[in-house]
Amino acid sequence: MILPIVAYGANILRQPCEIITPATPGITALIRDMWATLEHANGAGLAAPQVNRPVRLFVVPADDFKITFINPEILWYSEEVIHDTEGCLSIPGIWEDVPRAATVTLQYQDEHFTTHTASFSGDIARAIQHEYDHINGKLYLDYLSPLKKSLLKNKLKAIAKGKVKTPYPMKTS
Repeated sequence: MILPIVAYGANILRQPCEIITPATPGITALIRDMWATLEHANGAGLAAPQVNRPVRLFVVPADDFKITFINPEILWYSEEVIHDTEGCLSIPGIWEDVPRAATVTLQYQDEHFTTHTASFSGDIARAIQHEYDHINGKLYLDYLSPLKKSLLKNKLKAIAKGKVKTPYPMKTS
């Protein structure tokens, strides 16, 4: 099932999320629905708070496979930083330059609650950091200068009020 994506301005996007256990109700369905939603929206990743679920879960496609990250913790960020343009399904139509570590190492559980430790580089490392920020109540806009945020104020207000067209369903607060 395709879930509505929560628009900028919703409180859930600013809240740290809760740890998931195998006993968390509906987790298998949520993961399935998040993948369907991400594919429908043609995004680079999707975090649970973006579909109105306050849990530590995000999904990121990687080449020919899909990675589900449950209860992730980034253990290490490389000193090398790469600046690149970033957008967000919850903030449609706005793309800005954001610095991110070139490589990250994290520990996470997969959809079977098997624990993994792995390093990721390049575009997937950027997507992981972006989604990891989501489950910690942070948005990529937080990396922008006060002047840049001020210049985006009217666009952000329009998104928060639902005055934006997207090819996927959106939910405002």
